[in-house]
Amino acid sequence: MVYTSPMGRCVETGDAIAKACRIRSGVLDHLNDIDYGAWQSRSYLEMKEADPRRFAAWFSTPHLVRFPNGESLQDLAARAADAVRFVLDRHESDTVVLVGHDSVNRGLLLQLLDQPLSAYWRLAQDPCCVNEIDVAAERIRVLRINETRHLDSLCS
Repeated sequence: MVYTSPMGRCVETGDAIAKACRIRSGVLDHLNDIDYGAWQSRSYLEMKEADPRRFAAWFSTPHLVRFPNGESLQDLAARAADAVRFVLDRHESDTVVLVGHDSVNRGLLLQLLDQPLSAYWRLAQDPCCVNEIDVAAERIRVLRINETRHLDSLCS
């Protein structure tokens, strides 16, 4: 099964994976990108000019930031954890693909690695990267983070 964020590129990616693997795909709202609220669709320059203090905090202390009319990393982490619980309840022994944006990926990885949200920017999450996580009843193992070798042939 492939679950995707409701965002367009994630749905397209998930559908392509599902088609190639001959499995089903579905949208899972809990995988949606962080809600940037009033900052949504604004450039870095616009955000920095509008709220330089919060902009700086987002990169230095992201765990202390709540976007105006939007979410905090704590909100994102709770939502991402709900997504994992949902998937584990329905696919206990299956291989499942989750397709989300970098913010959701980081939130999930930080939880699975038992790291604080303050470490948010320490994890690289390039577009189209693969993170591989083995979740079993007795343990969680993160096997790969930010793997992009599968893109090499596209860039040659």
